[in-house]
Amino acid sequence: MPRGRPWAYATMICPALIAVPRRTSLRTMNPARKRAHFEQMVMPHLNAAYNLAHWLTRNSHDADDLVQEAYLKAFRSFETFQGHDSDDGRAWLLAVVRNTCFTWLRRKGEHTAAEFDEQLHSMAQPTPNVEATLLNRAALASLRNCLEALPLEFREAIVLRELEELSYREISGIARVPVGTVMSRLARARKRLQECLAGAMDR
Repeated sequence: MPRGRPWAYATMICPALIAVPRRTSLRTMNPARKRAHFEQMVMPHLNAAYNLAHWLTRNSHDADDLVQEAYLKAFRSFETFQGHDSDDGRAWLLAVVRNTCFTWLRRKGEHTAAEFDEQLHSMAQPTPNVEATLLNRAALASLRNCLEALPLEFREAIVLRELEELSYREISGIARVPVGTVMSRLARARKRLQECLAGAMDR
C-alpha cells in the first residue's frame, strides 16, 4: 500500500525546527516561531496526509498535488490550530487534506456520496475484522482493488481507522459527521470489503 513519498516541497514550507512553548498564542507568535511550531506539530504527518489523499483520489500524481495544496492551506490557516501535541496536529492536518480532496473531487464531478440508511445507522451491527487481512500480503492486490471500489465515505472511514489508526472521535471531527455515522460507515465498509475479498478468492 502506498506509504512514504519524497516531499521536496516540505523544506520550502518550514526550514527549521525550534522548540515552541505550547501556551504561546499562535496569533501573537512571531513568524519564525510560528513556522517552527507548524513544523513540529504538522510536518511529521506527511506520510499520513499522502496516504489519505491517495486513497481518496486513487491517483498518486493527484495525491501529490493535493497534499502540497493542503499543506499550503494548513500553513496559511495555522492560527486556527488549537491542539497541544503532534496527534492533534495529525487530525487537524488530515481534516485539511480531506476537505481539499473532496473539493477537488466535487469539481471533477466524482464525489458520489455513500447511501445512508438511518435504520442501519442506529442499529448495532457485528463488524468483520479486516485487520488480519490488511496484514496478509497475499491479499494485498485484491484488498487494494476492493478498497478502491468502496464509496468515497466508506473508503475514507476505513483508511482513517484501519490504516491511520485514528479514534472514532478523531474521524468524526475530520469527516464532520457524528460518531455513530462513523461507526456505521466502518461496519458497512468492512462488510463490503469482506464480501469483495471473498468473491475475489472464489475466482
